[in-house]
Amino acid sequence: MQELEQEESEDAIEYQPVSEVIREFFDEDDWNYVQLEDGNTLQMSYQGDNGRWTCYASPADESQRFMFYSVAPLDTPPNKISTMVEFLTKANYGLMIGNFEIDFNDGEIRYKTSIDVENNQLTTNLVKNLVYVNVETMDNYLPGIVGILNNQLSPDEAIAKIEAQTAIKETEGE
Repeated sequence: MQELEQEESEDAIEYQPVSEVIREFFDEDDWNYVQLEDGNTLQMSYQGDNGRWTCYASPADESQRFMFYSVAPLDTPPNKISTMVEFLTKANYGLMIGNFEIDFNDGEIRYKTSIDVENNQLTTNLVKNLVYVNVETMDNYLPGIVGILNNQLSPDEAIAKIEAQTAIKETEGE
């Protein structure tokens, strides 16, 4: 009987909605954002070392999930989709958190980080970690995206260059 009561009390725990936690993070971290018409998604810009792009914070209160997207500032033209897919697939291999995606219809490239916190509480620290891993990854890989779109780098050359730059940053303790 006590087990049943304990299970019922655990089920009765109310968590702060995901949408509130992400707004709290972006407010505390001084991000400028706008709320989109859907009422939940937040849109903001981010300036990295290698460019500026649009980001979207997308909470799902009912399913207790949070997704954060960085959208590359350049779309891939149809004639370069297969080369970009090769690059993004190679980029995804070995990434610990998140993944690159490409829309085959319009060439949009984005990087997604996400978390499912069902029956747990999303914290501003978790949001911070997901957001900053996301924008840092987009910033690291953006020169490769640009190099491929400008016919300056092959997918292998772009990956090698990014991995070398990332190794330098890690050595310098950035």
